[in-house]
Formats: sequence, C-alpha cells, structure tokens
Amino acid sequence: MTDNTVYSNPLITRYASRAMAENFSDDKRFKLWRKLWIALAESEMELGLNVTKEQVDELKKYADDINYEAAEAYERKVRHDVMAHVHAYGDQAKDAAGIIHLGATSCFVDCNSELIIMHDALDIIKAKLVNVMDKLRSFALKYKSLPTLGFTHLQPAQLTTVGKRATLWLQDLEMDYNDLENLYAQFKLRGVKGTTGTQASFMELFDGDENKVKELEKRVVEKLGYDKVYGVTGQTYPRKFDYNVLCVLSQIAQSAYKFSNDIRILQNMKEVEEPFESTQIGSSAMAYKRNPMRSERIGSLARYVISLPTNTAITASTQWFERTLDDSANRRIVIAQAFLALDGILNIYMNVSENLVVYDKVIAKHIVAELPFMATENIMMECVKAGGNRQELHERIRVLSMEAGKNVKELGKENNLIELIKADEMFAPVHDKLDEILDASKFIGRAPSQVEEFISEEIDPILEKNKSLLGQKGDVKV
Repeated sequence: MTDNTVYSNPLITRYASRAMAENFSDDKRFKLWRKLWIALAESEMELGLNVTKEQVDELKKYADDINYEAAEAYERKVRHDVMAHVHAYGDQAKDAAGIIHLGATSCFVDCNSELIIMHDALDIIKAKLVNVMDKLRSFALKYKSLPTLGFTHLQPAQLTTVGKRATLWLQDLEMDYNDLENLYAQFKLRGVKGTTGTQASFMELFDGDENKVKELEKRVVEKLGYDKVYGVTGQTYPRKFDYNVLCVLSQIAQSAYKFSNDIRILQNMKEVEEPFESTQIGSSAMAYKRNPMRSERIGSLARYVISLPTNTAITASTQWFERTLDDSANRRIVIAQAFLALDGILNIYMNVSENLVVYDKVIAKHIVAELPFMATENIMMECVKAGGNRQELHERIRVLSMEAGKNVKELGKENNLIELIKADEMFAPVHDKLDEILDASKFIGRAPSQVEEFISEEIDPILEKNKSLLGQKGDVKV
C-alpha cells in the first residue's frame, strides 16, 4: 500500500516504465555485485589462486538470494555499503566468506555494475527511440502530399506538407540514434583495476605475474558479457563518460521537446491534435477545453533532462587525482533520474506520434487565407506571358495586396485578393486560370518525393536493423 505521508518520486509513480524503474532498482544493483564477485572468484580460481570450486559454487548458490536485512544492519554499523554486502553475503556463503572481494576495491562492484545498468538502460531507450521513429515514419508517408502552411519566424511562409514537416522531427531522432550508436561503440567496463587503478593488489596476489593479472581482467569482463575495458583508470571509470551519456539523453529530450512544441502550436491552430480520450478532462473550470497535456508533459520532463548534463560536467571536472567521493550521492540521483525522465518522455512520444489527429479541412482553410498572397508571383508571370508589362503588373498587384491585407487585419474579414484580381481587367488573361494557379499542390515543390527518399534512404535502414525492437506502444500512466 502506498505511504502517502512521505515524498514519492513521480518519475516512478507517474512517468517511467516498470522496466526502467526495475533497471535502477537496488535489487538489480546488488545482484550485479554478487555476479561480479562470482566472476572474480571463479577467474581467480581458474588462474591458480587459493579459491576452490566449492567456494565458487556456494557463492553462486546465493547469487540472487540477497539477505537485505542483514546488509542494512551491517551498513548502519560500518557505514560502508559495499562492505555491508560483503559481510551479508559471507553470512550466507560461509565457506566462501574469506575470498569474497579478494584483491578488489569497492569500485570493482560499484563502477562495473553502474556501467552495466547504464548499458541496459540505453537498450531500453534505444528500443523506444526506434519505435517513435517507426510511428513518425508511418505518419510522414501517410501525409507526404497534404499541403500545409510552412512557418518561418512563426509567420506563414511557403507551403510544405504535413508529412514533410514530420520528417524534420524524424531527422532529429535520426541524429540522436547515430549519437546513441556512437555511445555504444565507446562503451567499456572499468574492469579489474584495484584501489587506484594500478592493479597492485592483483600483482601481489599473483606474485608479480602481469600476464595473469591481465588475463584475470579479461576473464572477469567476458563472464559479464563484455569485451572492452578502460586501458587506464583511477579508482573509478572516467566520469566524463557519465557526461557523454547524459548529453545523448539530453539530445533525445531536445528532439522530443521540439516535437511537443510544434504539436502544441498546431493544436492551438486546430490543424493537428494529440490524442484526447472520451473521458479526459481538459480543464477543471473550462469544460470545453482540450489541453495538449501529453505534449506539455513531454516538454516539462524534457526541460529537466536537458538541464542535467551540466551536473555531470561539474562532477567530471572536480574528480581530484584518482577520485573523490563527492560524486557518489550526486550520481545516485542524477543518472537514474535522467534515464527515468527520458523513459517517461519516450513513452508519451510513442503514444502521441501513433495517435495524431489531422484536420485537413482546417489546414485547407488556413491555406486559402494565405495562398493568394503567395500566388501573386505566379499570377503576374502568367499575365506577362500574355503580353502584360511586368512592372505595371507588379505595382497593381502590390496595391491590391495592400487592400486585401487591410481587409483581413483591420476589418477582420476574409482575404479577398482573388476577388479583387478577378475584378481587375489588367489581370484578365488569368481570370479563367486562377483555380489552376491556386492549386495548393503546385506550391509544395519536391516535398512528397523528399519524404519518400529520406525515409527509404535514411530511416528504413535503421528500422530494418532494429526490426526486432519494433511493435511497442506508448503508455500514459495518468
């Protein structure tokens, strides 16, 4: 039952998925510690240290059976979380108690487990990222030819298409995906480095045999499913890697934020709308409202994630010499919460992107209000072809455009530029061609082709590579 008398983290209760919350749980963390201790002991046994198979088997027996009460009692006593769990593990695996953590420092379990947790968290993020891309792909192709007003400076500009605009959102995510792939390519474990990274304790255990020390690290890392380690470390892996990770998370959040802002503006214009459920309430006071709460929530969480790389930059820059412990409490908060928040963002992004509602008649109405101004160049050129004077036509259409603009802005009426042109004999050569000239599809350039080419050449290869991850749906908890 929920304890409503203490603070509850909304990232867990409202936004992030169960999978991401479990990934950063103490249970996963401490089970990874035991997996690391087993890998270390087994590798030390294989390389000839005084560790028996029976001791390793006993460690494996209790790998997932963590005696939390004992660990918590030890920590209250010794004020050291790793040693508390060493003692608690030893209480269960009594014959192996003396060889747990042999030669290691706390960061052997801390750093390696944290890196594995981040790697698994990136896998969750990657799956959701490509699913958002897949949903936007479908949307872009569906509306690749639907003309809509383009906007520069948030002012009506040349036409684009609804699908072409979606490719801009997609391209942001493609860049994020590539950055994420680069992060994977850089991924390494801390390995088995000892207290200050020199491996001195392991050199002592193996009587100065460097090859065995190197082989120990190789075997431990392989048992954990990895093949790369940092060549040199202090006591910890480089905290700059945390910054690199959060920069990629921030970049994905930036892309989501941009999308959410565009949807909020489009919803204000009543052109495109995020999903709104039949029982959903938009406002406690104004019952008619359909507030874009999903997009607003994306923006709210994204703002938080975007702010976090600065925190990790400060941590990386203040690690004195081989390490300082003022990173620990900070990192327990910032890394997990960055992933939890972005997980929540992508959950909503999936939900919105696969359920967008497009109001094509409203879009067409907005085009009609602006297209006459955009079509003046085409109208003028057709009249020149029929023998008209370009400069005289330009001046006349300028005067009519000012009159139509006044009709719209000062009198609040419809744009009547076309009616004014139809009533002006100077433009008689195009009077019977105006419907053709004002066909919105003639003002979208290569937008439909650009959508098809971009998706087939850049997006589809990514989705094909990750097709086993596709099929997820966004979940909005509350």
